Amino acid sequence: MKSSLRFFLAQAENADPPSNWDQAIGVAVLLATAIISYFLMRAIIVPLISRWVTESKNKIDDMLLDPQLLHRVCLLAPFTVIYLLVSGTDHVPEALASYLPAVFRSNDLGSTWWAPLEKINEALIVLLVTLAVSAAINAFNSVYQTFEISRQRPLKGYLQIVKLLAFAFGAVIIIAILTGQSVGYFVTGLGAMTAVLLLVFKDTILSLVASIQLTQNDMVRVGDWIEIPGAGVDGDVIDVALHTVKVQNWDKTIATVPTAQLIQKSFRNWRGMSESGGRRIKRSLSIDMSTIRFLEEDEIERFSRFSPLKQYMESKIDELDSHNKENDPGSDLTWDPRRLTNIGTLRAYIVQYLRGNKRLHQEGMTLLVRQLQPGSQGLPIEIYCFANDTAWANYEDIQADIFDHLLSKLPEFGLKVFQEPSSSDFTSLAGARE
Repeated sequence: MKSSLRFFLAQAENADPPSNWDQAIGVAVLLATAIISYFLMRAIIVPLISRWVTESKNKIDDMLLDPQLLHRVCLLAPFTVIYLLVSGTDHVPEALASYLPAVFRSNDLGSTWWAPLEKINEALIVLLVTLAVSAAINAFNSVYQTFEISRQRPLKGYLQIVKLLAFAFGAVIIIAILTGQSVGYFVTGLGAMTAVLLLVFKDTILSLVASIQLTQNDMVRVGDWIEIPGAGVDGDVIDVALHTVKVQNWDKTIATVPTAQLIQKSFRNWRGMSESGGRRIKRSLSIDMSTIRFLEEDEIERFSRFSPLKQYMESKIDELDSHNKENDPGSDLTWDPRRLTNIGTLRAYIVQYLRGNKRLHQEGMTLLVRQLQPGSQGLPIEIYCFANDTAWANYEDIQADIFDHLLSKLPEFGLKVFQEPSSSDFTSLAGARE
């Protein structure tokens, strides 16, 4: 084996300088080797990586199966082969290097047409490495988003900063290669341009600071329902990036909010409602005040036999009887004893009805029925409670069932809902006058 190699080197030392035909063959072999290296990567290396990742139980290595990352890594192969065969001949024995076509010899590169092409090849290698790093970062973020922690700690903003630095560093190296200057020369020049860079990347810096504050203070997560008054934003967060936060509104439109705006302006996050498991119901029944009155004796007797009001009626009758006996001024004077009202009895019934509703939270959350300030729209009876299902459709169903029932129940208490006069009211009024 050694004797054969010595013979080959001896032949190389005595060989004539390569002809143009030899150089053409060398270029063809070089290009063919580069192209073959690409297809070898696609046919052998990629399937091996795919099999290894598939058999692995670790989810992080799934990023290696990203099509964009694999494509850019495979594109690196031909340019790397060209670099090793041409620029790497300094490490080849001199006798063997002289036997190779001139296009392969580094000592001839400075005086041949290959010199600029060599720089372009090296620049393309740096560009592809930078693009591969960018694809790897994107693939890592895609895998990370499959973990539950990604909702609490999104990394997309930070990864975009890393990508920005990678592209900036790659651009500096490419410029250094094409101009023949050292990387340190350009890095030193960047220091003098700090003020200009701060001005150019002002929005990026503000977005970075805002992104850090949002993450550290846990203000916004993917999946949160947020609402920004006056900005037309009301829906679920679908993406938290460096510069923007994307929100899918309930009408399925996409709203893009600058990240810095979420720090500078107030917004409402409904995550607490979702995590608590209770969604508030706060709605009023406007009672026509002309229908409010005291209960008649037959009504008191009827309500006393009504199961939801039996206990209330008994305790209230005892309370009123005791109060009236103690404050009776005698037969010589007329007085106004305390009596039961239909509106008070209605409030008691609503409380009992809500207490018996299994779709409402009965403990740990507020449940009350109260009167609001009477006004031109009647007397509002507000219901304040929490549904135990936070899904929008189910919540609306629970709320509608409650008010369907109560609106139908009002006539039994001699009450009516207040509403503005309609055209039919005026028509009937005009007919009555005729």
